[in-house]
Amino acid sequence: MTWPVSWVIVQFHKLYGAIFGPDTGWAWGLSIVSLVILIRICLIPLFVKQIKATRGMQAIQPKMKAIQERYKNDKQRQSEEMMKLYKETGTNPLSSCLPILAQSPFFFALYHVLAGIANGKPIGVIDGPLLESARQAHIFGAPLAAKFMDSEEKVQALNASLTDVRIVTAVMIVMMSLSQFYTQRQLMQKNVDLSVKTPFMQQQKMLMYVFPLIFAGMGINFPVGVLVYWLTTNVWTMGQQMYVINQNPTPGSKAQDQYLQRLLKHVTSHGEVKGRRRKNIVAAIVAKGPDRNDNERKFVTALSKQGMAAQADGNVAKSVEPTSDADAASSAAAKRQQPKRQSKSQRQTPKPSSKK
Repeated sequence: MTWPVSWVIVQFHKLYGAIFGPDTGWAWGLSIVSLVILIRICLIPLFVKQIKATRGMQAIQPKMKAIQERYKNDKQRQSEEMMKLYKETGTNPLSSCLPILAQSPFFFALYHVLAGIANGKPIGVIDGPLLESARQAHIFGAPLAAKFMDSEEKVQALNASLTDVRIVTAVMIVMMSLSQFYTQRQLMQKNVDLSVKTPFMQQQKMLMYVFPLIFAGMGINFPVGVLVYWLTTNVWTMGQQMYVINQNPTPGSKAQDQYLQRLLKHVTSHGEVKGRRRKNIVAAIVAKGPDRNDNERKFVTALSKQGMAAQADGNVAKSVEPTSDADAASSAAAKRQQPKRQSKSQRQTPKPSSKK
């Protein structure tokens, strides 16, 4: 993979070199950033599969827990039942790791390319003048191929100061770890079904703290160029996840509640549901019927109070029903308790005495 990765970097370098100068850190740094963006765009279908797989795993956690308790003394039967459950529900635990696994070859290839630049060895299509240009490229005073743990002699060979290298790499490592932490924290706080308490949620919560520490430990051995790569991919993941959470939240999550509140304001303001995606969401809520979660029931009730009712096609119509089930019950009770109105002659006629 080193050859195609180096070739892509060189093509971007030609573009940015014409703008910022071929030997600048901007030209080489932006080439790495553009490589990340290109890779992540290609991985969007895998990211969609990852989201679906994660939601599927969350949904089947109660069933998985029941299988584990039922066959806790028979590991083979437990494994068979788990595989059967995965097959029936169409879930795959490895699907949530697809984007990371798909990125790994590019990550290691970039690491080898930067290591070759640091050692002055041609690698892929980077040789001769390009190799020397990459060695001289600095980002805020730190060479692309320098590491936090490099010796002062090695850093000086790259025409840089050890202090500059350690400050720049330390800042990038902290930013990389914080972006990883925030991304996982955003997922746990907003996009998890809060009505389902499972070991899977505890595991995800633990990873929220463990992953940033792992990246921080690994980061001291990453060249500056690799830190640029990893920081960029973390920021991309954070933004991509933020968009998915806002536009297609997990049912039962805090994000879904916030989305349905925004949808209610939209419907109230326009008097209709505009947009195919919004209509699909309303139609899905209607189709669930009594299986709606608390967020969806609250949305339907709020629509009724506004005098509207969600339709099966995703639109809304004027509602003639009472504003809520409670209102309907109280209205019916009032009708039952109200005495029948009498005519004037009936009111003037004395009632017969019960005494003989």
